[in-house]
Amino acid sequence: MTHLLRALFVLALLVPFTVSAQKFEPQVGQAGKDVIWVPTPDEVVERMLTMAQTGPNDIHFDLGAGDGKIAIMAAKKFGARATGIEYNPEMVKYGNQKAQEAGVAGVGPGKAQIRQADIFATDFSSATVITLYLLPALNMKLRPTILSMKPGTRVVSHSFTMEDWEADEISTMDGRRAYFWIVPANVMGTWTLDAGGAKNELTLEQTFQKINGSVAFGNVHAGLREAHLRGPQIGFAYVDQGGLRREFTGNVNGRSMSGTFRDDKGQTGNWSATKR
Repeated sequence: MTHLLRALFVLALLVPFTVSAQKFEPQVGQAGKDVIWVPTPDEVVERMLTMAQTGPNDIHFDLGAGDGKIAIMAAKKFGARATGIEYNPEMVKYGNQKAQEAGVAGVGPGKAQIRQADIFATDFSSATVITLYLLPALNMKLRPTILSMKPGTRVVSHSFTMEDWEADEISTMDGRRAYFWIVPANVMGTWTLDAGGAKNELTLEQTFQKINGSVAFGNVHAGLREAHLRGPQIGFAYVDQGGLRREFTGNVNGRSMSGTFRDDKGQTGNWSATKR
């Protein structure tokens, strides 16, 4: 074998190792399954997780994790049990490497893992905090699943809304917006309200977290005042037949709810309601 052939042979052996040794670096604008990749600035990530009041007791899912930075910050700075869901296997490997470098790789409180999966075929029902940076159409595709989650689940989206599901908070940072929602309980319908032994019909109307309704006293349907819903927490007031204003606060648990009430005279009591 001539020196030239020998050199070409050695070069041919080395080329695969040279190619395999090239380090993957994500590129802004690179194509993904449903979106192109654009990183979220660190200050926006921090505000998103702060809006959700993320903490060590939280199970955090970042849907469309990209380079994993949101899950990594959720674990490192906020102590959450964080999981990023990402479709691109190279990005998954890259994100897990970044988690390793940050000292938070793994499963558990204060740890982050990036999983290769399709967000529309992934069970994230255990989440207490969800973050997203997806297009509006994808937010809307996820919305029914998110609304069916446990009341009180906190959701934050970078840049994009959930259309007519109005945000509970909007934060702005250098022209960028983050939208925050709390998944509301489902209270729409007719309930039997028992307030201190007196039973009446309670009717609730609902559009996401906004509620209204009435309490029936015979032929009179007294409209609710100051009705509000925050996750599983509910509150409302009405004026009864005797002219007393009664104020109710409590919690919703599926087809039942309960709490305490007080009236203008300072009298207090317990109440409960069962959905018909």
